[in-house]
Amino acid sequence: MAKKIMAMVDRLSDLPEPILIHILSMLPDGKDVVRSSVLSKRWRFLWRSVPISLDFSFPEDTYLGLPESGELEILDFVNSTHRELLYWGSGQKIRKFNVVVNFSVPERFDKDIDLWVYFATKKANVEDFTLECLSGYKLPQFAFKNSSLRYLNLQYCKLKLEPSVNVNWSNLVSLSVGYVKLTEGVMRKILSGCPNLECLLLDFIWGFDRLEISNVKLKKLTINSYETSECDVWLEILAPHIQNLELLGYSSGIRLRNVAALVTAFFRIDFQFDFGEADRSEKNEISCLKELLHSVAHVKNLELSHWCIKCMSTLALEGFQYQPSSSRFLKLHTNYEELDLPGICSFIQNSPNIETLIIDWHHQDRGYLYAYYFKDKERQIRTFETHKFNCSLLHLKTIKFINLVGPLSVNKFVLPLVKYLLENAIVLEKFNIAARCKEIDVCLDQIRIEQELLSFPRSSSHASVTFSNQRSLPPLLLHQSQHA
Repeated sequence: MAKKIMAMVDRLSDLPEPILIHILSMLPDGKDVVRSSVLSKRWRFLWRSVPISLDFSFPEDTYLGLPESGELEILDFVNSTHRELLYWGSGQKIRKFNVVVNFSVPERFDKDIDLWVYFATKKANVEDFTLECLSGYKLPQFAFKNSSLRYLNLQYCKLKLEPSVNVNWSNLVSLSVGYVKLTEGVMRKILSGCPNLECLLLDFIWGFDRLEISNVKLKKLTINSYETSECDVWLEILAPHIQNLELLGYSSGIRLRNVAALVTAFFRIDFQFDFGEADRSEKNEISCLKELLHSVAHVKNLELSHWCIKCMSTLALEGFQYQPSSSRFLKLHTNYEELDLPGICSFIQNSPNIETLIIDWHHQDRGYLYAYYFKDKERQIRTFETHKFNCSLLHLKTIKFINLVGPLSVNKFVLPLVKYLLENAIVLEKFNIAARCKEIDVCLDQIRIEQELLSFPRSSSHASVTFSNQRSLPPLLLHQSQHA
């Protein structure tokens, strides 16, 4: 057996060095990479050319919450991390370094974290560095100068720069900052010190109300939850070069001043709702959405959350006319609510260039929110049903309804929308409705509704309507439903 192993090692040793390094890089444990040095003289120093990843995460289940035992666990974690870094600090190439401490560390351990940051940014010169520390650790000033970092992720870390210190992350292409107060001055220094930055993620941030991005290479901006203590203060964004914008989570008002190069916009955002001043909050939310939609009317790809649809339905029932949208790809996230249909239909009507439409149905109880926004549901529905949408969708070729739960027989409120789309999409090619049903009697009713839907008039003679995701149907019924 030993001879066979040595013969295999000899055959591997004949391979070019880049291939050997690639083979070693596939080993899950970095220490196994080091152990390969004993195989033969050819392998003795190969391990030093293999980039590895180091991951230090404090295990949550070991922290008992008691002061004495907690201190001991922290000390063990700190000492273990020091030993590992001493082991790997002898010339091994480290590409990725993650440190996650998911609890509040006493301040006296900050010097230990300083050593880890120094190791990552000055000694190992890693390309990918993640630091997450719930205690609100202050990033040391020396860490703001580094030419090796390409990917940097800082969570719960205080970013405070001394007046004489400037940021110099010259090769950074992706930056994520989260759960921290930022000032406009710090953001300005960070952006000016990252000339090659391409992606910026700001996750649950506060402390500033203006974000000006002049970086020519920065193409993607994501903001996940922006907080402010003043309801009348909105975050103003000026970013003339970004092409992809995502606004996510719960946020106060956001205003886009200059996003001329924007191609894709994704608004999965829930505006903050102040039940103490409901009327004022409603006006702010609707006003914010109006401005956002106006600012992105030129984008080619647009995705809107269920909260946007809710506000759009309010506007539609009030007779508001949107600025025509140039979107070619439109995805709408909506709830199982008839009251979402006014917003959906009115926005589609003002999007004459769409080629692909996807409606993602989410089952979410909005309860008292809808009770406030639509106090007289029956009257609102009657008002909408009497409204006639007369708009030919000249370019719409593909429509998808996804994540419908239950058969169409319990989702009949979508039938008017289906009918409207079939009647107005004059070049439609594919219309797929994904709905799941489980019980055999419900599925038979599903087939009846599908047959009714297939009888709707179509303006496109090439339109194909299909149904999918009915995995619970017996094979015969599945065949019948797909070919009805």
